[in-house]
This record gives sequence, C-alpha cells and structure tokens, in this order.
Amino acid sequence: MLRELVAEREIRAINDTAFAVTPALREAYASGDDEELAEVAMIEAGRAALRLLAQEREAALLADETAADSDEDGGDYSAPVYRRAVIAADVTGATLRPDLDDAVVRLSAAVTYKQIASVHVDLADAEPAIAKAVDVIDAADIGDEDAEFVLGDAEDHQLAWYAAQELPFLLDLL
Repeated sequence: MLRELVAEREIRAINDTAFAVTPALREAYASGDDEELAEVAMIEAGRAALRLLAQEREAALLADETAADSDEDGGDYSAPVYRRAVIAADVTGATLRPDLDDAVVRLSAAVTYKQIASVHVDLADAEPAIAKAVDVIDAADIGDEDAEFVLGDAEDHQLAWYAAQELPFLLDLL
C-alpha cells in the first residue's frame, strides 16, 4: 500500500476505515491531552496494520498454493515484510464510527500525498515480534491472555517517524 501511495500520490484506506482522536475517544479517557489520545489512536491503527499483514500473508499463501497446484511458475511463497505502517494525515470530512470503536472513522475520500503529516513504521528489530503478533491478533481480539501478551510485546516496539518525503527512500530500504 505504501508503494502504491508513492506511485499514485494518493491512497484509499481499506473500506475507508481510519483512526482518529474522536469525541468518543476523549470521553473514554478521564485524562489525557490530544497528544496522548493521538497515541491511543496510533496504537489502534497499528493493530489494524497487524490485521492487514495477516490478510497479506494469507493472500500470498493462497496464491502460492494455487500456482503450485496448476503447475504454473510459483510455489515461491513470499512472506510480507513484518512491519506495521501507520500514516498520519490531516483530513476533513471523516464520519464517526462508534459502532466499531471509539477511535474509528470512515474517510470520505482518498488521502493525498499532500495531506500526509508523517509515516510511522516499525524498525527491523521489531519484525520477529510483529510476525508473532500477526499470528495471534484474532485471538487477542477475543480476549486470549497469552495472545494479548504476545501483542503487547509487539506494541512495545515504537513506530519510527518519517516525513512523507522520506517514504520513497524508506521503501527502497525495505
């Protein structure tokens, strides 16, 4: 998705779903300034990134199995890069989605490159923890304590900050 963003100069969130500091998120926390609440929204976006990595892995495995079954060139499973990526952008026109969670919003349009404030990506040392978290994100969602512990290990890794103009160079390094 980040490569698409660089190439197309805009990106559309899957199902137009994004995360933000919303009135419901403010209400959910007795204290906390906008910066702290933005961190909460960033953590939620990071968890969504884990779900996207899980989907990417499943799609790659399925494509690999299909290619191997049809005797096409294939059978060369390529795992995703196990790093969460979160884009921080200044957008307008988002609709609240309290039916999903306190920090969830639906975007009304694609996010353009000019709207991007920053991009946050895991460093290489986080990859083993992120790969494990991808395996258990669904179990953590339903309250499995062991899975929540694994998820916590992944979330202990801080996402590194990059300016939007650094994104092409970052992608070359991945």
